[in-house]
Amino acid sequence: MRLLARILMAAFAAVMLAVPSVAQEAKGDWEGALQVNPTIKLRLAVHIVAEPDGKFAGTMDSIDQGAFGIPIATVVQADGALSFDVPAVGGRYEAKWDPGTKGWAGTWRQGGMGLPLVFVARTPAPPPPPLPATWNIPADQAIAGLIETRIAARPGEGIVIGVIDAAGQRIVARGPAGAKPFDGGTLFEIGSMSKIFTSLLLADMTLRGEVSLDDPAAKYLPAGAHLPERGGKQITLRDLATHSSGLPRLPDNMPAGNPANPYADYTEAMLLDFLGRYQLTRDIGSKFEYSNLGVGLLGYLLARRGGTSYEALLKQRILLPLGMKDTAITLSADQKARFAQGHDSMMQPASAWDLPTLAGAGAIRSTAKDMLTFLSAAIGIRQTPLAPAFALMLAQRRPGVAPNVDTGLGWMVAKSPRGDIIFHDGGTGGFRTSIAFDPAKRRGAIVLTNAAREPSSNDLAIHMLIGNPVAAP
Repeated sequence: MRLLARILMAAFAAVMLAVPSVAQEAKGDWEGALQVNPTIKLRLAVHIVAEPDGKFAGTMDSIDQGAFGIPIATVVQADGALSFDVPAVGGRYEAKWDPGTKGWAGTWRQGGMGLPLVFVARTPAPPPPPLPATWNIPADQAIAGLIETRIAARPGEGIVIGVIDAAGQRIVARGPAGAKPFDGGTLFEIGSMSKIFTSLLLADMTLRGEVSLDDPAAKYLPAGAHLPERGGKQITLRDLATHSSGLPRLPDNMPAGNPANPYADYTEAMLLDFLGRYQLTRDIGSKFEYSNLGVGLLGYLLARRGGTSYEALLKQRILLPLGMKDTAITLSADQKARFAQGHDSMMQPASAWDLPTLAGAGAIRSTAKDMLTFLSAAIGIRQTPLAPAFALMLAQRRPGVAPNVDTGLGWMVAKSPRGDIIFHDGGTGGFRTSIAFDPAKRRGAIVLTNAAREPSSNDLAIHMLIGNPVAAP
């Protein structure tokens, strides 16, 4: 499941820093390209500043993925060497100064993989083109053209885009060439978009008086289980929903036996074991750190409070009230027949993912039709019993992954030149998805794809709302 900030396009980019002028000085703008595999190269940029206390800080941009302003941490420059971490994606860079290239030559490490990566001084880029002065969601023919361009060289991929505004709902779909057509009833893994549902459950249960946002999360653990504390403070349900608990992105005891389905063998006993021994490295509530573990734990705790499974609680509290008949974790025979085959970044068939213990982080499957139903309720176009819970999700905010992004309960709130954009995205081994809406203009978009190839869904979703440029395929 992907970093949420990847939805931030050039329209949201901050002012560029100066090009470094002194050899071996980390401060400045640097650019490089990561050769992920023989066919995929990702352009990267790093912006490093010196803070008043002499320490370094900065951000990274993954340009081809539409990800801007990803925070970097523990930036160290000494004796001709440079290193930094990217906590949001579990990455680390280590390099030495290379006089030949006048840049940093080193290795990018992520997920047990190490790839060569050279950063050289970056010439300041021109400002992004201005957004259209006026913009309406494109016509179906234009949307179809965007989809066809994106999937033209990707055998096996299809894309479904759903849009909603005052005029109603529309769905435009293109399936893989030579295969069964996709439509509004095709099912996809929605990955981390599941986190919105988990936070909606939290908001609903809060309004019912069943839990409080400031309840210690440990209150809902099994007897004898423990959560880490720090500075005399306990992790709350609010901390879990806003990615500010201090818990890491993933636990360190996930089994490595099935990389194609990485969460499938992670058990409740493993979760409780990790929580009982983990030592927090930062103060609770002090900083945003995206955590699949944290929201997966939140879903687990809410299900315990409800006295049922996460899937049953989801169905009872959200799916039935909203009439989302094609959204589930466990699929029926009919739904399995309509479930899209996922593909990895090399466009090879990918396994579906199962998250039995951390279901709240990313286990849900859905359709464009159902997600438009959800979106209409979130925007307020359709009044439902969950309207107060949707409102609470956006009323509770903390600083997010970047200066121009807040986090609510589940939702991310990006401050674009056209006003706030509420969003989330998702990704599993074979799927990429995005949901976004403009609350002022009361319009939204959902993009579902059956491939983990970038660029994927984020730029398309935001293009529907504000007209930002679409990334080259």
